[in-house]
Amino acid sequence: MKARKITQYINTLIKRPTGRILVFTGARQTGKTTLTKRVFPDYEYLSIEDPINRIQYAKLTAAQWQELYPRAILDEVQKEPQLVESIKSVYDQWPQPRYILLGSSQLLLLEKIKESLAGRCSIIELFPLTIPELATASWTDEMPDSLFQRYAKNPDKPLALLPSFLLDKNLAVKKKAWAHYVRFGAYPALTNPDLSDEERYNWLRDYVRTYLERDVRDLASFRDLEPFVKLQHALVLRTAQTLNASSLATEIGLSVKTVQRYIHYLDLSYQTLLLPAWSRNAGKRLVKMPKVHCLDNGVLQAVLQKRGGLTGAEFESLVVAELYKQLRSVQIYARLYHLRTQTGYEVDLLLELPQGYIAFEIKMAEKVNLADLKRLQKLNNLLDKPLLQAFVLSNDEQTYQIAPNLTAVSAAYFLG
Repeated sequence: MKARKITQYINTLIKRPTGRILVFTGARQTGKTTLTKRVFPDYEYLSIEDPINRIQYAKLTAAQWQELYPRAILDEVQKEPQLVESIKSVYDQWPQPRYILLGSSQLLLLEKIKESLAGRCSIIELFPLTIPELATASWTDEMPDSLFQRYAKNPDKPLALLPSFLLDKNLAVKKKAWAHYVRFGAYPALTNPDLSDEERYNWLRDYVRTYLERDVRDLASFRDLEPFVKLQHALVLRTAQTLNASSLATEIGLSVKTVQRYIHYLDLSYQTLLLPAWSRNAGKRLVKMPKVHCLDNGVLQAVLQKRGGLTGAEFESLVVAELYKQLRSVQIYARLYHLRTQTGYEVDLLLELPQGYIAFEIKMAEKVNLADLKRLQKLNNLLDKPLLQAFVLSNDEQTYQIAPNLTAVSAAYFLG
Protein backbone atom coordinates (compact mmCIF):
# COMPACT_ATOMS: atom_id res chain seq x y z
CA MET A 1 0.00 0.00 0.00
CA LYS A 2 1.20 3.49 -0.83
CA ALA A 3 1.60 6.07 1.93
CA ARG A 4 -1.19 8.67 2.07
CA LYS A 5 -0.52 12.29 2.99
CA ILE A 6 -3.99 12.74 4.45
CA THR A 7 -3.17 10.27 7.25
CA GLN A 8 -1.49 13.10 9.15
CA TYR A 9 -4.69 15.14 9.01
CA ILE A 10 -6.84 12.18 10.10
CA ASN A 11 -4.66 11.68 13.17
CA THR A 12 -5.26 15.28 14.22
CA LEU A 13 -9.01 15.08 13.52
CA ILE A 14 -9.63 12.16 15.84
CA LYS A 15 -8.46 14.29 18.78
CA ARG A 16 -11.11 16.93 18.14
CA PRO A 17 -14.70 16.90 19.46
CA THR A 18 -15.99 16.25 15.92
CA GLY A 19 -13.52 13.38 15.50
CA ARG A 20 -15.86 10.80 17.03
CA ILE A 21 -17.57 10.43 13.66
CA LEU A 22 -15.47 10.67 10.50
CA VAL A 23 -17.13 10.60 7.09
CA PHE A 24 -14.98 9.53 4.13
CA THR A 25 -16.26 10.18 0.65
CA GLY A 26 -14.63 10.07 -2.77
CA ALA A 27 -14.71 8.15 -6.03
CA ARG A 28 -14.97 4.38 -5.97
CA GLN A 29 -11.59 2.62 -5.58
CA THR A 30 -9.68 5.59 -4.16
CA GLY A 31 -8.67 3.48 -1.16
CA LYS A 32 -11.17 4.57 1.51
CA THR A 33 -11.64 1.07 2.94
CA THR A 34 -7.93 0.17 2.86
CA LEU A 35 -6.92 3.47 4.44
CA THR A 36 -9.44 3.35 7.28
CA LYS A 37 -8.67 -0.28 8.09
CA ARG A 38 -4.99 0.68 8.36
CA VAL A 39 -5.55 3.79 10.47
CA PHE A 40 -8.26 2.22 12.66
CA PRO A 41 -7.28 -1.46 13.05
CA ASP A 42 -9.32 -1.86 16.25
CA TYR A 43 -12.61 -0.83 14.59
CA GLU A 44 -15.14 -3.46 13.48
CA TYR A 45 -15.60 -3.41 9.68
CA LEU A 46 -19.22 -3.62 8.50
CA SER A 47 -20.14 -3.78 4.81
CA ILE A 48 -23.50 -2.12 4.24
CA GLU A 49 -23.34 -3.17 0.58
CA ASP A 50 -24.32 -6.71 1.57
CA PRO A 51 -28.17 -6.62 1.29
CA ILE A 52 -28.72 -9.34 3.89
CA ASN A 53 -26.49 -7.78 6.54
CA ARG A 54 -27.86 -4.35 5.68
CA ILE A 55 -31.34 -5.39 6.78
CA GLN A 56 -30.02 -6.75 10.07
CA TYR A 57 -27.97 -3.63 10.85
CA ALA A 58 -31.01 -1.44 10.16
CA LYS A 59 -32.95 -3.31 12.88
CA LEU A 60 -30.43 -2.53 15.63
CA THR A 61 -31.43 -0.03 18.29
CA ALA A 62 -29.04 2.69 19.46
CA ALA A 63 -28.40 0.70 22.64
CA GLN A 64 -27.52 -2.38 20.59
CA TRP A 65 -25.14 -0.37 18.41
CA GLN A 66 -23.46 0.96 21.54
CA GLU A 67 -23.19 -2.54 22.99
CA LEU A 68 -22.24 -4.55 19.88
CA TYR A 69 -20.37 -2.01 17.74
CA PRO A 70 -18.99 0.82 19.88
CA ARG A 71 -16.23 1.38 17.28
CA ALA A 72 -17.03 0.51 13.69
CA ILE A 73 -16.36 1.30 10.05
CA LEU A 74 -19.59 1.35 8.02
CA ASP A 75 -18.73 0.92 4.33
CA GLU A 76 -21.12 2.17 1.60
CA VAL A 77 -23.37 3.57 4.29
CA GLN A 78 -25.42 5.52 1.73
CA LYS A 79 -27.02 2.18 0.79
CA GLU A 80 -28.98 2.38 4.07
CA PRO A 81 -29.43 6.06 5.02
CA GLN A 82 -31.44 5.04 8.11
CA LEU A 83 -28.18 3.93 9.71
CA VAL A 84 -27.02 7.53 9.86
CA GLU A 85 -29.91 8.23 12.24
CA SER A 86 -28.85 5.28 14.38
CA ILE A 87 -25.27 6.58 14.57
CA LYS A 88 -26.57 10.04 15.48
CA SER A 89 -28.61 8.55 18.32
CA VAL A 90 -25.60 6.65 19.66
CA TYR A 91 -23.46 9.78 19.47
CA ASP A 92 -26.00 11.83 21.40
CA GLN A 93 -26.50 9.28 24.19
CA TRP A 94 -22.98 7.96 24.87
CA PRO A 95 -19.60 9.73 24.78
CA GLN A 96 -17.43 6.69 24.03
CA PRO A 97 -18.58 5.21 20.68
CA ARG A 98 -16.72 6.21 17.52
CA TYR A 99 -17.66 5.57 13.90
CA ILE A 100 -16.18 5.83 10.43
CA LEU A 101 -18.72 6.21 7.62
CA LEU A 102 -17.60 5.46 4.06
CA GLY A 103 -19.41 6.17 0.79
CA SER A 104 -18.60 6.65 -2.88
CA SER A 105 -21.64 8.80 -3.59
CA GLN A 106 -21.12 12.35 -2.43
CA LEU A 107 -24.71 13.32 -3.19
CA LEU A 108 -26.51 10.47 -1.46
CA LEU A 109 -24.14 10.34 1.49
CA LEU A 110 -23.65 14.02 2.21
CA GLU A 111 -27.32 14.98 1.91
CA LYS A 112 -28.13 12.66 4.79
CA ILE A 113 -25.00 13.64 6.74
CA LYS A 114 -25.85 17.34 6.53
CA GLU A 115 -29.37 16.66 7.75
CA SER A 116 -28.49 14.39 10.66
CA LEU A 117 -24.86 14.81 11.67
CA ALA A 118 -24.26 18.53 11.26
CA GLY A 119 -21.79 19.60 13.96
CA ARG A 120 -21.20 16.00 15.00
CA CYS A 121 -18.77 14.81 12.34
CA SER A 122 -15.79 15.69 10.15
CA ILE A 123 -15.96 15.04 6.40
CA ILE A 124 -12.86 13.85 4.53
CA GLU A 125 -12.66 13.58 0.75
CA LEU A 126 -10.26 10.97 -0.60
CA PHE A 127 -8.93 11.32 -4.13
CA PRO A 128 -6.72 9.09 -6.28
CA LEU A 129 -3.04 9.11 -5.35
CA THR A 130 -0.90 12.19 -5.77
CA ILE A 131 2.49 11.90 -7.48
CA PRO A 132 4.42 12.03 -4.15
CA GLU A 133 2.17 9.21 -2.92
CA LEU A 134 2.78 7.22 -6.11
CA ALA A 135 6.50 7.57 -5.44
CA THR A 136 6.30 5.83 -2.03
CA ALA A 137 7.10 2.15 -1.67
CA SER A 138 5.10 1.32 1.47
CA TRP A 139 2.49 2.57 3.91
CA THR A 140 5.15 3.73 6.38
CA ASP A 141 7.32 5.72 3.96
CA GLU A 142 8.00 9.34 4.84
CA MET A 143 6.54 11.70 2.30
CA PRO A 144 7.85 15.27 2.09
CA ASP A 145 5.67 17.91 0.52
CA SER A 146 6.10 18.53 -3.20
CA LEU A 147 7.58 21.88 -4.23
CA PHE A 148 4.06 23.00 -5.06
CA GLN A 149 2.68 22.02 -1.66
CA ARG A 150 5.55 23.77 0.10
CA TYR A 151 4.91 26.96 -1.80
CA ALA A 152 1.10 26.83 -1.40
CA LYS A 153 1.52 26.43 2.37
CA ASN A 154 3.91 29.38 2.62
CA PRO A 155 3.68 31.64 -0.46
CA ASP A 156 5.62 34.39 1.31
CA LYS A 157 8.74 32.22 1.23
CA PRO A 158 10.51 31.99 -2.17
CA LEU A 159 11.13 28.50 -3.50
CA ALA A 160 14.71 27.35 -3.90
CA LEU A 161 14.52 25.63 -7.30
CA LEU A 162 17.27 23.63 -8.93
CA PRO A 163 18.39 24.94 -12.34
CA SER A 164 17.38 21.57 -13.81
CA PHE A 165 15.18 18.64 -12.83
CA LEU A 166 18.13 16.45 -13.86
CA LEU A 167 19.97 17.59 -10.70
CA ASP A 168 17.24 16.31 -8.37
CA LYS A 169 18.65 13.49 -6.23
CA ASN A 170 15.26 11.74 -6.44
CA LEU A 171 15.04 12.14 -10.21
CA ALA A 172 14.56 8.44 -11.03
CA VAL A 173 11.81 7.88 -8.44
CA LYS A 174 9.92 11.04 -9.42
CA LYS A 175 10.19 10.26 -13.13
CA LYS A 176 8.86 6.75 -12.58
CA ALA A 177 5.88 8.07 -10.58
CA TRP A 178 5.19 10.75 -13.19
CA ALA A 179 5.35 8.22 -16.05
CA HIS A 180 2.85 5.94 -14.28
CA TYR A 181 0.53 8.89 -13.60
CA VAL A 182 0.60 10.05 -17.22
CA ARG A 183 0.01 6.57 -18.61
CA PHE A 184 -2.42 4.97 -16.15
CA GLY A 185 -3.71 7.69 -13.85
CA ALA A 186 -3.54 7.42 -10.08
CA TYR A 187 -5.96 4.83 -8.74
CA PRO A 188 -4.24 2.79 -6.01
CA ALA A 189 -5.09 -0.65 -7.43
CA LEU A 190 -3.04 0.07 -10.55
CA THR A 191 0.19 0.44 -8.56
CA ASN A 192 0.26 -3.31 -7.85
CA PRO A 193 3.64 -4.39 -9.31
CA ASP A 194 2.23 -7.82 -10.20
CA LEU A 195 -0.15 -6.31 -12.77
CA SER A 196 0.80 -6.25 -16.43
CA ASP A 197 0.08 -3.15 -18.49
CA GLU A 198 -2.73 -5.04 -20.23
CA GLU A 199 -4.28 -5.85 -16.85
CA ARG A 200 -4.10 -2.19 -15.89
CA TYR A 201 -5.93 -1.16 -19.06
CA ASN A 202 -8.55 -3.85 -18.41
CA TRP A 203 -8.98 -2.61 -14.82
CA LEU A 204 -9.65 0.93 -16.07
CA ARG A 205 -12.16 -0.34 -18.63
CA ASP A 206 -13.97 -2.31 -15.92
CA TYR A 207 -13.84 0.69 -13.59
CA VAL A 208 -15.74 2.84 -16.11
CA ARG A 209 -18.37 0.13 -16.54
CA THR A 210 -18.75 -0.33 -12.77
CA TYR A 211 -19.04 3.44 -12.27
CA LEU A 212 -21.87 3.58 -14.80
CA GLU A 213 -23.69 0.51 -13.56
CA ARG A 214 -23.44 1.27 -9.84
CA ASP A 215 -22.62 4.88 -8.95
CA VAL A 216 -24.62 6.51 -11.72
CA ARG A 217 -27.62 4.26 -11.18
CA ASP A 218 -27.45 5.06 -7.47
CA LEU A 219 -27.38 8.79 -8.20
CA ALA A 220 -30.16 8.97 -10.72
CA SER A 221 -32.01 5.64 -10.81
CA PHE A 222 -31.51 5.56 -14.59
CA ARG A 223 -33.36 2.93 -16.58
CA ASP A 224 -31.40 3.77 -19.72
CA LEU A 225 -27.74 4.70 -19.34
CA GLU A 226 -27.11 5.42 -23.04
CA PRO A 227 -27.79 9.20 -22.88
CA PHE A 228 -25.47 9.54 -19.89
CA VAL A 229 -22.77 7.49 -21.64
CA LYS A 230 -22.99 9.83 -24.66
CA LEU A 231 -22.66 12.85 -22.39
CA GLN A 232 -19.71 11.34 -20.53
CA HIS A 233 -17.90 10.61 -23.79
CA ALA A 234 -18.60 14.09 -25.20
CA LEU A 235 -17.44 15.72 -21.98
CA VAL A 236 -14.20 13.72 -21.85
CA LEU A 237 -13.45 14.82 -25.41
CA ARG A 238 -13.81 18.40 -24.17
CA THR A 239 -11.45 18.12 -21.23
CA ALA A 240 -9.60 21.42 -20.60
CA GLN A 241 -12.20 23.29 -22.64
CA THR A 242 -14.88 25.77 -21.65
CA LEU A 243 -18.24 24.13 -21.28
CA ASN A 244 -21.28 25.31 -23.21
CA ALA A 245 -24.24 23.23 -22.07
CA SER A 246 -26.47 24.46 -24.91
CA SER A 247 -24.14 23.39 -27.71
CA LEU A 248 -23.43 20.10 -25.92
CA ALA A 249 -27.19 19.44 -25.60
CA THR A 250 -27.68 20.07 -29.32
CA GLU A 251 -24.81 17.76 -30.24
CA ILE A 252 -26.00 14.73 -28.27
CA GLY A 253 -29.76 15.33 -28.55
CA LEU A 254 -30.67 16.06 -24.93
CA SER A 255 -32.31 19.02 -23.23
CA VAL A 256 -30.07 21.66 -21.69
CA LYS A 257 -31.45 20.87 -18.22
CA THR A 258 -30.66 17.16 -18.66
CA VAL A 259 -27.10 17.96 -19.78
CA GLN A 260 -26.63 20.27 -16.79
CA ARG A 261 -27.93 17.57 -14.46
CA TYR A 262 -25.61 14.92 -15.94
CA ILE A 263 -22.62 17.27 -15.66
CA HIS A 264 -23.56 17.78 -12.03
CA TYR A 265 -23.59 13.99 -11.49
CA LEU A 266 -20.09 13.66 -12.96
CA ASP A 267 -18.88 16.43 -10.68
CA LEU A 268 -20.53 14.95 -7.57
CA SER A 269 -19.12 11.49 -8.26
CA TYR A 270 -15.54 12.82 -8.49
CA GLN A 271 -15.08 12.16 -12.20
CA THR A 272 -14.68 15.76 -13.32
CA LEU A 273 -13.56 19.10 -11.93
CA LEU A 274 -15.36 22.27 -13.02
CA LEU A 275 -13.32 25.47 -12.86
CA PRO A 276 -15.45 28.63 -12.76
CA ALA A 277 -14.35 31.54 -14.90
CA TRP A 278 -12.57 34.29 -12.98
CA SER A 279 -13.97 37.78 -13.10
CA ARG A 280 -13.23 40.87 -11.06
CA ASN A 281 -16.99 40.95 -10.50
CA ALA A 282 -17.64 37.98 -8.18
CA GLY A 283 -21.26 37.70 -9.34
CA LYS A 284 -20.22 37.14 -12.95
CA ARG A 285 -18.05 34.18 -11.95
CA LEU A 286 -21.23 32.19 -11.46
CA VAL A 287 -22.71 32.82 -14.91
CA LYS A 288 -19.67 32.71 -17.19
CA MET A 289 -18.78 29.37 -18.82
CA PRO A 290 -16.74 27.02 -16.61
CA LYS A 291 -13.85 24.90 -17.81
CA VAL A 292 -14.08 21.14 -17.39
CA HIS A 293 -11.21 18.82 -16.46
CA CYS A 294 -11.22 15.04 -16.10
CA LEU A 295 -9.88 14.13 -12.67
CA ASP A 296 -7.98 11.03 -13.78
CA ASN A 297 -6.17 10.52 -17.06
CA GLY A 298 -6.41 6.73 -16.85
CA VAL A 299 -10.21 6.91 -16.66
CA LEU A 300 -10.22 9.47 -19.49
CA GLN A 301 -8.31 7.06 -21.72
CA ALA A 302 -10.64 4.20 -20.79
CA VAL A 303 -13.74 6.24 -21.69
CA LEU A 304 -12.18 7.15 -25.05
CA GLN A 305 -10.81 3.61 -25.52
CA LYS A 306 -7.33 4.91 -26.26
CA ARG A 307 -3.85 4.17 -24.96
CA GLY A 308 -1.19 6.84 -24.63
CA GLY A 309 -0.61 9.65 -27.08
CA LEU A 310 -1.63 12.62 -24.94
CA THR A 311 -3.13 15.72 -26.47
CA GLY A 312 -2.21 19.14 -25.11
CA ALA A 313 -5.65 19.40 -23.50
CA GLU A 314 -5.27 16.03 -21.78
CA PHE A 315 -1.87 17.08 -20.45
CA GLU A 316 -3.37 20.29 -19.10
CA SER A 317 -6.13 18.34 -17.33
CA LEU A 318 -3.80 15.82 -15.70
CA VAL A 319 -1.65 18.67 -14.35
CA VAL A 320 -4.66 20.66 -13.09
CA ALA A 321 -6.06 17.50 -11.47
CA GLU A 322 -2.75 16.88 -9.71
CA LEU A 323 -2.54 20.46 -8.44
CA TYR A 324 -6.09 20.13 -7.11
CA LYS A 325 -5.45 16.77 -5.41
CA GLN A 326 -2.25 18.00 -3.81
CA LEU A 327 -4.01 21.04 -2.37
CA ARG A 328 -6.79 18.91 -0.91
CA SER A 329 -4.40 16.35 0.55
CA VAL A 330 -2.86 19.07 2.74
CA GLN A 331 -6.22 20.76 3.47
CA ILE A 332 -5.64 23.94 1.48
CA TYR A 333 -9.09 24.90 0.25
CA ALA A 334 -8.07 27.58 -2.22
CA ARG A 335 -10.45 28.78 -4.90
CA LEU A 336 -9.52 27.63 -8.40
CA TYR A 337 -10.48 29.45 -11.61
CA HIS A 338 -9.66 29.70 -15.27
CA LEU A 339 -9.37 33.10 -16.90
CA ARG A 340 -10.43 34.26 -20.35
CA THR A 341 -10.97 37.90 -21.28
CA GLN A 342 -13.12 39.27 -24.11
CA THR A 343 -9.93 40.03 -26.03
CA GLY A 344 -8.90 36.35 -25.94
CA TYR A 345 -6.26 36.55 -23.19
CA GLU A 346 -6.29 33.23 -21.30
CA VAL A 347 -4.69 31.71 -18.21
CA ASP A 348 -5.11 27.97 -17.61
CA LEU A 349 -5.41 28.12 -13.84
CA LEU A 350 -5.69 30.80 -11.17
CA LEU A 351 -5.34 29.72 -7.57
CA GLU A 352 -6.71 32.25 -5.08
CA LEU A 353 -5.19 32.36 -1.60
CA PRO A 354 -5.92 34.97 1.09
CA GLN A 355 -2.63 36.71 0.22
CA GLY A 356 -3.17 36.79 -3.55
CA TYR A 357 -3.10 34.64 -6.69
CA ILE A 358 -0.84 31.94 -8.09
CA ALA A 359 -1.15 31.59 -11.87
CA PHE A 360 -0.35 28.57 -14.03
CA GLU A 361 0.15 28.09 -17.74
CA ILE A 362 0.43 24.41 -18.66
CA LYS A 363 2.26 23.30 -21.80
CA MET A 364 3.08 19.79 -22.99
CA ALA A 365 6.16 21.10 -24.83
CA GLU A 366 9.61 19.60 -24.25
CA LYS A 367 11.07 23.10 -24.61
CA VAL A 368 9.32 25.98 -22.88
CA ASN A 369 8.58 29.20 -24.77
CA LEU A 370 9.55 32.09 -22.51
CA ALA A 371 6.95 34.23 -24.29
CA ASP A 372 4.33 32.18 -22.41
CA LEU A 373 5.97 33.25 -19.17
CA LYS A 374 6.21 36.91 -20.14
CA ARG A 375 2.56 36.88 -21.16
CA LEU A 376 1.59 36.17 -17.56
CA GLN A 377 2.90 39.59 -16.55
CA LYS A 378 -0.35 41.06 -17.92
CA LEU A 379 -2.18 39.58 -14.95
CA ASN A 380 -0.87 42.36 -12.70
CA ASN A 381 -3.25 44.76 -14.46
CA LEU A 382 -6.28 42.45 -14.27
CA LEU A 383 -6.38 40.92 -10.81
CA ASP A 384 -7.99 42.32 -7.66
CA LYS A 385 -5.24 40.88 -5.44
CA PRO A 386 -1.46 40.68 -5.88
CA LEU A 387 -0.01 38.11 -8.28
CA LEU A 388 2.18 36.17 -5.87
CA GLN A 389 3.78 33.90 -8.44
CA ALA A 390 3.24 32.81 -12.04
CA PHE A 391 4.42 29.41 -13.24
CA VAL A 392 4.69 27.74 -16.62
CA LEU A 393 4.60 23.96 -16.09
CA SER A 394 5.85 21.82 -18.96
CA ASN A 395 7.98 18.80 -19.89
CA ASP A 396 11.09 21.01 -20.15
CA GLU A 397 13.58 19.77 -17.53
CA GLN A 398 15.28 23.16 -17.24
CA THR A 399 14.15 25.87 -14.80
CA TYR A 400 13.84 29.46 -16.00
CA GLN A 401 13.18 32.56 -13.91
CA ILE A 402 12.85 35.84 -15.78
CA ALA A 403 11.59 37.80 -12.76
CA PRO A 404 11.20 37.05 -9.02
CA ASN A 405 7.60 35.97 -9.54
CA LEU A 406 7.80 34.51 -13.08
CA THR A 407 9.10 30.94 -13.25
CA ALA A 408 9.06 28.09 -15.76
CA VAL A 409 9.68 24.67 -14.24
CA SER A 410 9.28 20.99 -15.09
CA ALA A 411 5.81 19.75 -14.09
CA ALA A 412 7.24 16.41 -12.91
CA TYR A 413 9.83 18.19 -10.76
CA PHE A 414 7.38 20.75 -9.33
CA LEU A 415 4.70 18.17 -8.50
CA GLY A 416 6.89 15.18 -7.58
